Amino acid sequence: MTINRRDLALSTFAISALALSTPALAASADEEAVAKQVEAFRLAQIAADPKALGALCWDELSYSHSSGKVEDKATFVTNATDRKSTFLSIEYKDPTIKVVGPAAIVRFHWIAEQEMAADGKKVPTNLHILMNWQKRGDDWKLLSRAATKL
Repeated sequence: MTINRRDLALSTFAISALALSTPALAASADEEAVAKQVEAFRLAQIAADPKALGALCWDELSYSHSSGKVEDKATFVTNATDRKSTFLSIEYKDPTIKVVGPAAIVRFHWIAEQEMAADGKKVPTNLHILMNWQKRGDDWKLLSRAATKL
């Protein structure tokens, strides 16, 4: 078999590109664990499940809305599950997760639609979200959240 310089260069380039891109594609175990918690949180919001939401948050939770209203854990869980409105959809678009020691910084574009129970009015929301997750022992839970209107 004869290998010319062009074939060798292309092979070397392909292997180098693969080697450089593989670490960027591979998420750490902590990033994967946080990603699972973030998705569980999204599903619990849609379901308005107080038990699931409570289990995903530390007792010290600080939950900030785009209106500037700040809630503690108990108030957040109560208001998120009171059925005054129902989420028809929630999308966490373009999420990023950066783990720094026992903390994870999560950012995403929130696109949602909810229906108000009182009048059936549908309300869209378009926000940027910053979540801070903290690891204690083996558990990753939400410590703080802030929203900004887009």
